[in-house]
Amino acid sequence: MKLRFQADNDLNQIIIKAIQRREPAIDFRTPQAAGLTGLKDEDVLSVAAREKRLLVTHDRRTIPHHFAEFIKNQNSPGVLIVPQSLSVIKVVDDIILIWLASEDDEWINRIHILPL
Repeated sequence: MKLRFQADNDLNQIIIKAIQRREPAIDFRTPQAAGLTGLKDEDVLSVAAREKRLLVTHDRRTIPHHFAEFIKNQNSPGVLIVPQSLSVIKVVDDIILIWLASEDDEWINRIHILPL
């Protein structure tokens, strides 16, 4: 099945808009649409898992720890960490490439930091 994405609260909204503009077929849900505002990392991971969406975040500090704890008890569709130092164009290109070249089951319980 094709990957579906969930943006974390901290993800630059320009990334989401640029991806949707370049590849409208990508299912990339905003944090507002998912009701993530004010949720703790564990709850954000739960929402993404329940909806079978790969979480995309800038959070390199706390998400990796919470992700490791989360997958001890249940599966996750995965996490993609986007360093804020990467250009929007590089992030958009990488996410579209991931979407084109992989299936959702390839990302289960996997965490990856961009760039590819």
